[in-house]
Amino acid sequence: MVSSSQILVFSFVLLCFVCTCYGAEKKRHFAELKNDLTVDVVPSTSGVLKAGVDSIAVTWGFKQNDGTDAEFKKVKVQLCFAPISQKQRAWRKTEEELLKDKTCQFLIVERPYAAAKKENETWTITRNIPSGTYFVRAYAFDSVHEVAYGQNTDDKHATNLFTIQAITGRHTSIDICAGVFSAFSVITLFVFFYLEKRKKA
Repeated sequence: MVSSSQILVFSFVLLCFVCTCYGAEKKRHFAELKNDLTVDVVPSTSGVLKAGVDSIAVTWGFKQNDGTDAEFKKVKVQLCFAPISQKQRAWRKTEEELLKDKTCQFLIVERPYAAAKKENETWTITRNIPSGTYFVRAYAFDSVHEVAYGQNTDDKHATNLFTIQAITGRHTSIDICAGVFSAFSVITLFVFFYLEKRKKA
């Protein structure tokens, strides 16, 4: 007869085995991906783009090479930090292991892969995007994992970058109100001192 302690030990060993297998399955690296996608980005305006106002037009598709896109099921396009905006920011650090990589944190679009044609998306920069320099990367997935990628920059992430300025949260009306209240407080202070001086006289 199997005791409860033996069942507990067996369950624990089985759980550890499952966790180990799961962890091993999930450890996928960027170097394993094929560079099979082309990605082009056209900003809506030249110069610095403003979050919540400006947009970018992203076009992606399969590279016409010797490979095949038969296994591609889904595409995810993301906004990624350029190296200059990653310096001394561990929360944006590039990691070779895909699950740990923090380069691309903002989703632009995710949709089923359309074989044998280029797709595009015009994306208005969302208001939560921080100030920084960026590029765009697209990942192609099979039924589960990333299998290929493409980006609008070179391997060193030094070309075709664009800069985004985050919203400050300040508006002209707020600045005007702040100025009026500041002036009112100064006037009130002078009136207070004048009345105090009259009382003493």
